[in-house]
Amino acid sequence: MSQVLDPLPPRQEPPRGPKASGTRAAAAAGPGAGPGALPDAELSGAQLAARYGLSVSGARPPLTEYVRQLWGRRHFILAFSTAKLTAQYSQAKLGQLWQVMTPLLNAGVYLLIFGLLLGTSRGVPDFVPFLVTGVFVFTFTQSCAMAGTRAISGNLGLVRALHFPRASLPISFTLQQLQQLLYSMVALVVILLAFGVWPRPSWVLVVPALLLQFVFNTGLALTLARVGAKTPDVAQLMPFITRTWMYTSGVMFSLSHMLAKHDLPSWVHTVLQCNPTAVFIDLMRFALIDSFHSDQLPPHVWAVALGWALLSGLGGFVYFWKAEERYGRG
Repeated sequence: MSQVLDPLPPRQEPPRGPKASGTRAAAAAGPGAGPGALPDAELSGAQLAARYGLSVSGARPPLTEYVRQLWGRRHFILAFSTAKLTAQYSQAKLGQLWQVMTPLLNAGVYLLIFGLLLGTSRGVPDFVPFLVTGVFVFTFTQSCAMAGTRAISGNLGLVRALHFPRASLPISFTLQQLQQLLYSMVALVVILLAFGVWPRPSWVLVVPALLLQFVFNTGLALTLARVGAKTPDVAQLMPFITRTWMYTSGVMFSLSHMLAKHDLPSWVHTVLQCNPTAVFIDLMRFALIDSFHSDQLPPHVWAVALGWALLSGLGGFVYFWKAEERYGRG
């Protein structure tokens, strides 16, 4: 059987003249360029990225977009904090009981040294509930500060392997400490009842006081996370800083009684009374303990607590976000 073959099409000659030159230039300029644009070879890296719609990998997003990304990872943040809390005492025989026993043992040591040996319990009614409340509240802030310092530097493998908003780490560590505090609050309620402090309407003030402290602690953790990522040696100084902070926060003694015994300048009184941890401790004691009256609170205590929460929370978040693209890069 014979087949009829189509003849080969005539050879097309390339067009000549100005129109042909413009066609070749447009092809060399790339698909994203308009007529008359420079070819790719003559553009800088930034111009090429703009032409083809490329962006820098790991670049810091705008603040509103960053907040949206964090909200989208809220389930990861909560799950990560819960997993860390569960794994914290997984190797101990008593397991999660240490979440309550650790602050209780600290309170017992402070009771022995300060309450019995140094006599700071004199003039302070309900001293044991007073002391335990102060220890639990300060431990919340202290633990958030310590965890925040290592949030980035201690998780470099995760930071370098995955792309996610880095603020997820310090926020999750703060949530972990909040969960641990809630376990401790159960023990605190038992202690209050054992020493004759019964529930009253002011106990509802615990909720806003804890909320303000949580916002403050989150901002503090974010701030220290950035500092610790750049200077890991800060983690070695934090125990000394937090110990000094504890002694100036009225954890083991009444700050108002101590200030009344010493003739100090008025600005010293103001600084000590406006100390953020002292403010949150006073709010919690005022909410829970009958014998802790409003005259023991610094003036405008709720306004001071709100101011610290906004200053630390918003300021710490923006401060951390400004270095987002530098975390885990050397």
